[in-house]
Amino acid sequence: MSNRTDETRSALPPKFDISHDDMDRVLTRFYANVRRHPELGAVFGAHVKDWPAHEEKIGRFWRNAILHERQYDGFPQRVHLMAPEVKEHHFALWLGLFDEALTAELDTETAAKWSEIAHRIGRAFRMGIVQRDQTKDAPPKLF
Repeated sequence: MSNRTDETRSALPPKFDISHDDMDRVLTRFYANVRRHPELGAVFGAHVKDWPAHEEKIGRFWRNAILHERQYDGFPQRVHLMAPEVKEHHFALWLGLFDEALTAELDTETAAKWSEIAHRIGRAFRMGIVQRDQTKDAPPKLF
C-alpha cells in the first residue's frame, strides 16, 4: 500500500504498488552494503558526505520513477557523468548490490519489477559513461 499524500500524487498510476517504508528498507540495506564494498565504497565516499541526506534524495528519485511522485528534482545522469571516478564496470557492481537488497527486502514479484527499472536506468547511465570515456576519434561502441 502506498502512503503518498495528495500533493505528491501524479495523474499517472504507480508502475507497481510499493510503500515508502519498503523503499526505505531497500535503500538502507543497499547503501549499507555500498559503504562496505571494497570498490564502490570509495567511489560513493568521494561524493557522498551526508549519507542520510543522500538516501533521502535517492528515495525521492525512486518515488518519482515508480510512484510518479513529484518530489525529486535533479539530473542523475549528469551527476554520474561529472564524476570521473565512476567507470563502466561499476554499474554491474551497483546493480548486483541493488538486486541483493531488493531480494532481501521485498517479495519476489515486487523485487523483479523494481530490478527491471533499475537495470534499464543502469544501462543508460553505463552507456553515457562509456561515451564519456572513449577517445574522441574512436568508433562508437554499440551496445
